[in-house]
Amino acid sequence: MKVLVGTLNSKFIHSSPAVAYLSAAAEKRAAELDSKGKKGFKIERAEFTINNSDDYIYNEIAAVGYDAVCFACYIWNIEKTLHICENLKKAFPRMVIVLGGPEVSYDAEELLKAKPFVDVVIRGEGEKALPDFLEALAAKNDKVVKNEAINDDIGCRIIDGGCVAPEGVPKALNKADDLKILYYETARGCPYNCSYCMSSIDKKIRAFPMERVREELFEIIDAEPRQVKFLDRTFNWSAERSEEILSFIMENDNGTTNFHFEICAEILTEKLIKLIAGARKNLFRFEVGIQSTNPKTLEAVGRSANIDKVLDNTSKLVAVANCPVHVDLIAGLPYEDMESFKKSFNEVYGLGADELQLGFLKLLKGTVIRAEADKYGYVFDGKAPYQVIKNDFMGPDDMVRLKRIEHVLDDFYNKGGFDRGLAAVIASFKTAFDFYDCFAEFYFREGYQRSSHKKEDNYRILARFAQEETDCGENIKEALYNDLTERMNPEAVKRFDKKGWEI
Repeated sequence: MKVLVGTLNSKFIHSSPAVAYLSAAAEKRAAELDSKGKKGFKIERAEFTINNSDDYIYNEIAAVGYDAVCFACYIWNIEKTLHICENLKKAFPRMVIVLGGPEVSYDAEELLKAKPFVDVVIRGEGEKALPDFLEALAAKNDKVVKNEAINDDIGCRIIDGGCVAPEGVPKALNKADDLKILYYETARGCPYNCSYCMSSIDKKIRAFPMERVREELFEIIDAEPRQVKFLDRTFNWSAERSEEILSFIMENDNGTTNFHFEICAEILTEKLIKLIAGARKNLFRFEVGIQSTNPKTLEAVGRSANIDKVLDNTSKLVAVANCPVHVDLIAGLPYEDMESFKKSFNEVYGLGADELQLGFLKLLKGTVIRAEADKYGYVFDGKAPYQVIKNDFMGPDDMVRLKRIEHVLDDFYNKGGFDRGLAAVIASFKTAFDFYDCFAEFYFREGYQRSSHKKEDNYRILARFAQEETDCGENIKEALYNDLTERMNPEAVKRFDKKGWEI
């Protein structure tokens, strides 16, 4: 029996740890069956992207003739995955379609009714459930079935994988090449209860043994990937453990790889900050989910309201200066109207982090906040990623306004290269939010969003805005030109000088 384990990544540079873990677990079971002379299966794995055409993915799978195809489903790939699977089933009625992942775990019954071409849904973690199912399928063993049979090979259409103990997770590092990001985890679960996050559903931390972590990290560092992103939802849940992991990375630093972590600023210790300060520049990168500075909002979504400590510790981490710091805000949370969000934005922007992501609430399947949607008057997109359209605190016009601010914030702040220019023009406004709000209105009014722009054109756009909408005068051009010459290569500067400031 030939089986495909695959998924559709959001970008080519991404790799899928789910595919690595699931295929490794299935391969191990297949080898065990072979050693006992039992009927088994052969596993193949494939990682496509959502940028591949449906026709390309379909043909790649159809050409092989698999008996079963197993896909990991997420908000970024569910629609495309279902379309491809429907066509595969039309072409090969006996092909078994197995889906798993968060996008099918919380409404499996509804999915199976609406999409009859899906044969089986595995809810939860699949490192044990998938090999069990494939073994039973290979042997045409109906003991696995608990519900009404759907064909000669399968009975149970919903299988609960639950939470797998650390010892049940196979060692399966997804060896990303130089063009890809390697994803890695040392623990599953999260100690916090954020109502908008699926990680809060699994409240118990299941940490892999440190001996295993050291072995895998040594192997990762030796392979010299460009970037490693830790999937641990709160990396510093244990100060002692996080210090041990960071120290190990520093001691074995290969000089090229950088490591990305999501941390909780409230529990960030002085000892850990001091340790980070001694690391090679850019060895570490930290993401801090602040989300809001409104205590009532934070309480409503199950986050700590000790925002002063969060801001203070984040400020200390930013001050270390040898590691990029990324901070997050979420628009659309309960009790966060425009004035409240403006305050949150200004307080978080004032930290001076390297990046400020202005995200929008997504009412994900299985989350508490989706179950509470009526409580806060949420209206949201019915298709993945289920982004908020409006609620009792912000109307659709507010959301559009913030979407425009997100656009200019990403291009002019997060992508870097405008430090002097932004400082000069923001000084003409009461707050940073007021600047981005006014600049976004200008940017979209002039239609700049309708086409892509080279980096040097963005200097011209900001200069035009400053001259037409503020009292910055010609001084803004000097600040922006200094930014440009520092950021752009000499040839780009020459092209800019030849064309001048006209956009």
